[in-house]
Amino acid sequence: MIVKEQKPNFAFLLIVFVGCTIFLFLIDQIYAIIHMLEVIAVNAKVNIIYVETILKIIGIAYIAEFAAQITKDAGQGAIASKIELAGKILILAMAIPILSVLIETIIQLIPN
Repeated sequence: MIVKEQKPNFAFLLIVFVGCTIFLFLIDQIYAIIHMLEVIAVNAKVNIIYVETILKIIGIAYIAEFAAQITKDAGQGAIASKIELAGKILILAMAIPILSVLIETIIQLIPN
């Protein structure tokens, strides 16, 4: 708070640096989680393309949230809301193949 009052530009850079540093410390745990999900998908005989797509969707959600929080901290709430909207649209676009397979599967289960 003191840094933000005295030097707002420096405070913004400090926030970005700390956020990126925390993310870098968590990369090993993120890799372990992704590896575990891939092993579970292989054991369950799930197509790996769907798992990769879901992981990409989760990544987009986290990156969009991180970027939106940074822009909110910089006092740019309008830009933050646009980043959140863009993230949601990207997630929806990436989910379309999974949704289409799900709908096709449901249609095959319905008797004629």
